[in-house]
Amino acid sequence: MSIQFVYNHQHFVTDVYRISGNNSAKSSASTKFDTAIQGGWADRMARGIFRYHLGDLKTRVLLGSHGYVAQLNIQRGIQRRKPQEILSIKQEFSAKQFNFNKIKHDEIIFEMIKDKKGCTPLTNNTECPQPQKMVVLVNVSPLEFGHCLFVPDPAHCLPQILTKFAIHVGIEAVLLSSDPSFRVGFNSLGAFASVNHLHLHGYYLDHSLKIESKPVKPLCPEKAFYRILDFPAGFLFYAESEEVEKVAQTICEVTDFLVNDNIAHNLFLTRGSPPCVQTQGEKDLCSRKGVRIAVWPRISCFGAKEEDAFNVALCELAGHLPFKNKKDFEHMTEEDVVDVIQSYLLPEDEFHQLEQQLTEHLLCS
Repeated sequence: MSIQFVYNHQHFVTDVYRISGNNSAKSSASTKFDTAIQGGWADRMARGIFRYHLGDLKTRVLLGSHGYVAQLNIQRGIQRRKPQEILSIKQEFSAKQFNFNKIKHDEIIFEMIKDKKGCTPLTNNTECPQPQKMVVLVNVSPLEFGHCLFVPDPAHCLPQILTKFAIHVGIEAVLLSSDPSFRVGFNSLGAFASVNHLHLHGYYLDHSLKIESKPVKPLCPEKAFYRILDFPAGFLFYAESEEVEKVAQTICEVTDFLVNDNIAHNLFLTRGSPPCVQTQGEKDLCSRKGVRIAVWPRISCFGAKEEDAFNVALCELAGHLPFKNKKDFEHMTEEDVVDVIQSYLLPEDEFHQLEQQLTEHLLCS
């Protein structure tokens, strides 16, 4: 039987700040969530569950205004499981392909279950409803410390299309951590998802990213919907602990719209400053009370991805650049990275049209 991590609203951390500089700053001691993720991950690493040992990665911050954090992880390109061939954003789940029902039990860290009524599944109270569960397991081909996967009840065999529950728990996972370096992300089919079985990524990156405080333009602020003004062009949502349900619903409306329109997309969830329109003070810029959720619509890429190439997915769009070959890691400049990322984004006129459609859709819903 898997270990259960039971949580409720009182476990969310709201007093998180980031000090100046690149490294993360915790405002309080590690939470039970951080301890469970990090301890479980380190235990599996020590037991040899992973495909390779992940030590300290070579890291450099590229010169330029975007503050790209580059890391060299050659083994991920060589040792990881071969990605599946993806042919459609709406591709059906296939039990014949690799999926998370085929993993070893030791890869599971715990099952996340939200206690909504004060009773836990470990009691004998028959009146306690069986909540939905999120299985958290190690990514056996990690890109950073604590790299894990969040899989909504694997037995449901859901394809890699976001659900409200997956988004909701993804936001809550960030709120359960006291460490602003903990991130969660999602790659749709056609946006370099490697497995067609619904999952999100979670990992720790001990460097600040510009996405945490980028300026935005309000599109539908009553639904926490904004446009990112800086490169790369995308949309942004913001949620504090009391707003998770409402914001998760709106994000799901947007991702459903993208799926129905066959538009690939990546999401990145991180602690971030409030998306204030006015000039923010130092305290607001350093505040990480809530969660920023970036959504990037992009050009679809089908087929199996080249594992040693610089593929643009959730990490790269957020400013974290995992390189799988030394040459690119040492020689790519900010200008090079911008050029590559731009080639994966929607043309400006298509993005502008999508912006108008989504804004109208949310205003009418």
